[in-house]
Amino acid sequence: MQGELHIGHLIKSELRKQGRSITWLAAQLGCSRQNMYKLFERQWIYTDLLLKICDVMDYDFFKACSDYWKARRV
Repeated sequence: MQGELHIGHLIKSELRKQGRSITWLAAQLGCSRQNMYKLFERQWIYTDLLLKICDVMDYDFFKACSDYWKARRV
């Protein structure tokens, strides 16, 4: 992986790949679209929130973080 891992960008990218809207994710998480836009700008988020996002989107963002970490250690 190149550059720094940015979890907000990763979530936004996966959301687009899944063909889902920001409004959909916000509704699933019980927050506003504005909060979602703020989340997309954050490089890191709390693990409990990331776990919720993983569950909602059925995607393992923790694995993506782990893969990034492993690639940096080589």
